[in-house]
Amino acid sequence: MRTKILLITLFTSLMSASCQTNVQTYTIETTSGNIQIRLYENTPLHKANFEKLVAEQVYDSVLFHRVIQNFMIQGGNPATKNPAYVEGETIPAEFLPENIHKKGALAAARMGDFVNPEKRSSPVQFYIVQGKTYGDDELQYMESSGGKSWAPEQKEVYKTQGGTPFLDMDYTVFGEVVSGLDVVDKIAAVPTLPGDRPLNDVYILRIVKD
Repeated sequence: MRTKILLITLFTSLMSASCQTNVQTYTIETTSGNIQIRLYENTPLHKANFEKLVAEQVYDSVLFHRVIQNFMIQGGNPATKNPAYVEGETIPAEFLPENIHKKGALAAARMGDFVNPEKRSSPVQFYIVQGKTYGDDELQYMESSGGKSWAPEQKEVYKTQGGTPFLDMDYTVFGEVVSGLDVVDKIAAVPTLPGDRPLNDVYILRIVKD
């Protein structure tokens, strides 16, 4: 019996490793270093859109144009290299309670609720969460006053890793950073001008499929 249990455990471990190996990743090459991300399968509209934009090299030489320390870094707007660029059709929101704004979350930017009550996503602009850690009292307050709700393990993530929990179920999270959180921290810490634009331009050189 012990041999059978060991074999089952080994098989499970190998299968888990195989699944992780087969996860498709992308590398965001920036002037501050590389950030490797993976896209979520449970947000197919955002995943397909991002893959299409990468294949078309839309993100080559655009800026991280909005940076707020302890919050997020935002980029992906082609108008930062071509002022004549006009964004296309927005993407329907794909809100899922398991996709939270933990540190390193990849999410879609959007227009505000007043002009965008359906909370549809920008077809090009995205942000990566830096955030900060939150205590039990802060999370409980957000649950009671802001209509938020998290599983115990998700609260633990916000208490230990940090993030921006107040954005959950309001902006679509469609991926996460696999490696390069130090680069996210580095970009988030740069000096900024009024409007949160970096004083010295931070470029996305390109995004490549690994």
